[in-house]
Amino acid sequence: MRLRLLTATLALGLGASITIASPDLPKPGPDTHKLDAFVGKWEGEGEMKAGPWGPGGKMKNEDECKWFQGGWQLVCESEGEGAMGEVKGRGVMAWSPEDKVYKYMGYDSMGMMMHATGTVSGNTWSWKGEDRMGGKLIKQRYTVTLTSPTTQTFKWETSEDGKTWSTLAQGSSKKK
Repeated sequence: MRLRLLTATLALGLGASITIASPDLPKPGPDTHKLDAFVGKWEGEGEMKAGPWGPGGKMKNEDECKWFQGGWQLVCESEGEGAMGEVKGRGVMAWSPEDKVYKYMGYDSMGMMMHATGTVSGNTWSWKGEDRMGGKLIKQRYTVTLTSPTTQTFKWETSEDGKTWSTLAQGSSKKK
């Protein structure tokens, strides 16, 4: 009995590795490659407004974004500092062919976990998400405009009703 289980397990493992190595697997397409715009090391600065997410003030960050093995997801590591102190974070961006939208998932050293969906039009990326803060559902939108291949601006806005938006932070980044 154990021999059959071991043989079946090995066969499944070997079959899976043959399938994974198959040249017929899909490759990332043009929508995935639009994320190439974010690859590299970026240095940014901005201004955070006082609000439900913390006190206002100047902020600085450094991000490094690299393609994950296989080329389907872009993984970004961040370090920054601002009015609330130092923060580190990780995020993943990818194109979802099934949903026809970009997806983002991230977390940071201050306990935040975020998810958003995004679209791109020309050189402007628009991300939307929702999170709970103090028992309230807060809608968020994050807009990145690529002003050149090596510079970008960003604006982070929040809303309780999805109609009235307040700027939480804005700034710019340049590629190192």
